[in-house]
Amino acid sequence: MGVLDAQLVPAVDGVAYGLLLFVVSAGLSLAFGTAGVLNLAHGTLYAIGAATGAELSDGTWGGLLLGLLAGTAAAGGAGALLAAAAEPLARRGHLAQALLTFGLALIGGNLLTAVFGSDELPVRVPGALDTSVSLLGHRYPAYRLVFIVMAVLLAAFGTWVLTRTRAGAAVRAAADDPQMLAATGISPRLVHTGVLMAAGALAGAAGVLGAPIIGPGPSTAETVLMLSLVVVVLGGLRSLWGTLLAAIAVGEVQTLGVSLAPDLAPYLLMAAMAGALILRPQRATAAPEPTHPEQPPARRTPALRTPSAATKANKGAQAIKGRSAAALSRIAALPRILDGTPAPVRRLTPLVLLLALLAAAPWMVDAYTLSLAGYALALGLVAVSSTVLTGYAGLPVLGQTAPFAVGAYVTAIAADEGFATVGPVQLALAGAAAALFALLTGPAVIRARGVTVLMITLAIGELTRTAVAQMTSVTGGTDGFFGFPATRPLWGAEPLGDEVGTYQYVLTAAAAVLVTTVLVLRSRAGQLLTGARSAEARMRASGHPVSRYLLLAYIGGGALAGVGGSLLVVAQSYVSPADVGFEIAALAMLAAVIGGTTSVAGTLLGVALIVGTRDWLSGAWPGHGPLLLGALFVVSVYVLPRGLAGIRMPMPGVTARSVPPPPPASAPSRETVS
Repeated sequence: MGVLDAQLVPAVDGVAYGLLLFVVSAGLSLAFGTAGVLNLAHGTLYAIGAATGAELSDGTWGGLLLGLLAGTAAAGGAGALLAAAAEPLARRGHLAQALLTFGLALIGGNLLTAVFGSDELPVRVPGALDTSVSLLGHRYPAYRLVFIVMAVLLAAFGTWVLTRTRAGAAVRAAADDPQMLAATGISPRLVHTGVLMAAGALAGAAGVLGAPIIGPGPSTAETVLMLSLVVVVLGGLRSLWGTLLAAIAVGEVQTLGVSLAPDLAPYLLMAAMAGALILRPQRATAAPEPTHPEQPPARRTPALRTPSAATKANKGAQAIKGRSAAALSRIAALPRILDGTPAPVRRLTPLVLLLALLAAAPWMVDAYTLSLAGYALALGLVAVSSTVLTGYAGLPVLGQTAPFAVGAYVTAIAADEGFATVGPVQLALAGAAAALFALLTGPAVIRARGVTVLMITLAIGELTRTAVAQMTSVTGGTDGFFGFPATRPLWGAEPLGDEVGTYQYVLTAAAAVLVTTVLVLRSRAGQLLTGARSAEARMRASGHPVSRYLLLAYIGGGALAGVGGSLLVVAQSYVSPADVGFEIAALAMLAAVIGGTTSVAGTLLGVALIVGTRDWLSGAWPGHGPLLLGALFVVSVYVLPRGLAGIRMPMPGVTARSVPPPPPASAPSRETVS
């Protein structure tokens, strides 16, 4: 039997798998490309359809049809609810929508578990399809061949609706020119709601029909979401044909890749997504380095873009340059902490008070709560690194768990080998390794902006998690890494052995790093970084190396997360891929949003709220931790648009009208560091 003949069945499986992903991804692409919603609950919509269809399947054609109708309607209704939930955040940017939909995904996943259970549901297909047929001399499941036909018909119908009907024209107009659409009497908001309903219905129908292929189980939603994101990134947001080709390619990689290159298969998809994002020309969200200081690229400031007419280009550049000089003169007048000017004590007061309260924790709480506090401090450094990059550098990262994982595993492996068991050595080694990792990955991140940064860093984080899960001989794989010697806080000291001593070490190390971080953010370097975020074109026009500033910030954020990973290993004497996965990255970003994206103390309070909700409060309601955590996501995004740092007490002479409106989550305004 030849090689091609041996791979025939996996290749056909890849087609079926790819068509399933196309049906799902088409809805995700519509939601983002038309309604502008980065829907991280899309996998949950698929899971709703899959669970409903599996529950109603009884091995008859009637059961299959009933499941298809019910699953499609349920997911479509969930899509309408999601549209209503996301509409108030339309002006807040993609980060706020991503956090909202991730919280809704947690809530939806918990409700699905409560209704259908946590075990994988059996799917019973009609007897005529529950058999195999001969395919070029091979036996192949009949259902998958029929599914290929149904998926092609569904894709053809969707393409016809989008390109040949008035409804499709309205959808395209809502994406291209919503103002013009509104002028015709059609509400763009109503179109967006219809698009999200249709996206949910597509995902639900795919869930029912694809349940025998990607069955309803505990990890179904996350698997489908990640695969759909890869397909959308590779295929593009506005091309159904591109999405189709990308889906088929992903399906073949998932099947043929496992068959032909099993060691590389886990990395291929996320690597392909990262490569597509990095190599794809950055248009509205990111521009290349200017070749001349009088031709700066625009970044989230459309008013600063030079006119398209060549006769006006020089005048526009001169105007920008003049405004740049004024802006930079104001930046230069700000306090320079590291240049010798002492910072007012009040700038550190919130952080110092919080650290003092944490120092008293061993005399106030029990051992379990103390261990949670130590874990929260380690996670807090990751969240603060997200604060630095999102709030100051304007890079909304969703993959800071990558340097976090590097720091954690370097610490554990070094301790296990016996050459780094002293605390300061571990911290320095973890921070340096994570900074080197950030240096290598940073150039790919800093050239992008907005949602592209989210996706690139997500891919980097998932690739790192996959690597530590696959490298079993080095990292322990999914079983985790444990059994290494305990850390000694200083040279000649005894190893840490009790909860109080471990907590005090973690607190001391975290306090030193956090205070240093605040001082740097309030220095000249921090002011320049903030200026680069809020007026990048002006800074470039004045000759400032903005890309260098962003790269240094990314490296510093990576080192900060790496130190957090080292403290995580000390706090729990164990590390696994679950500690550095996508959920942890989302929690770190949520903590930054709760804090206000520019407040270190607020971010730490956000971490405390998250850990308390997930690990302490959920103990009073077992089995519903994701529900509580999802509710925290939703409430925080709505109630704290500017975070805890945005809450200001009334002051004499300050009225409600004098307070500026909250900025978009993807481009927060400059606020006082605390």
